[in-house]
Amino acid sequence: MAIASLFFVLAIFIGLISSVFWLWMLIDALTSKNLAGNDKIIWVIVILFLHFVGALIYFFAGRKGR
Repeated sequence: MAIASLFFVLAIFIGLISSVFWLWMLIDALTSKNLAGNDKIIWVIVILFLHFVGALIYFFAGRKGR
């Protein structure tokens, strides 16, 4: 039973961290001055619909110049 509790706490922690990262990348895409109008809209849509995976893609491919 202690292992199940530990797994639950770990899952909550990972979910919280990934949600904070997602929100950070979404705000970064919305406030970026390096992205033009259509690029900004596309990145926001990618981040919104792909959640953590979209945020990771934006972090490695879309944050050029930051």
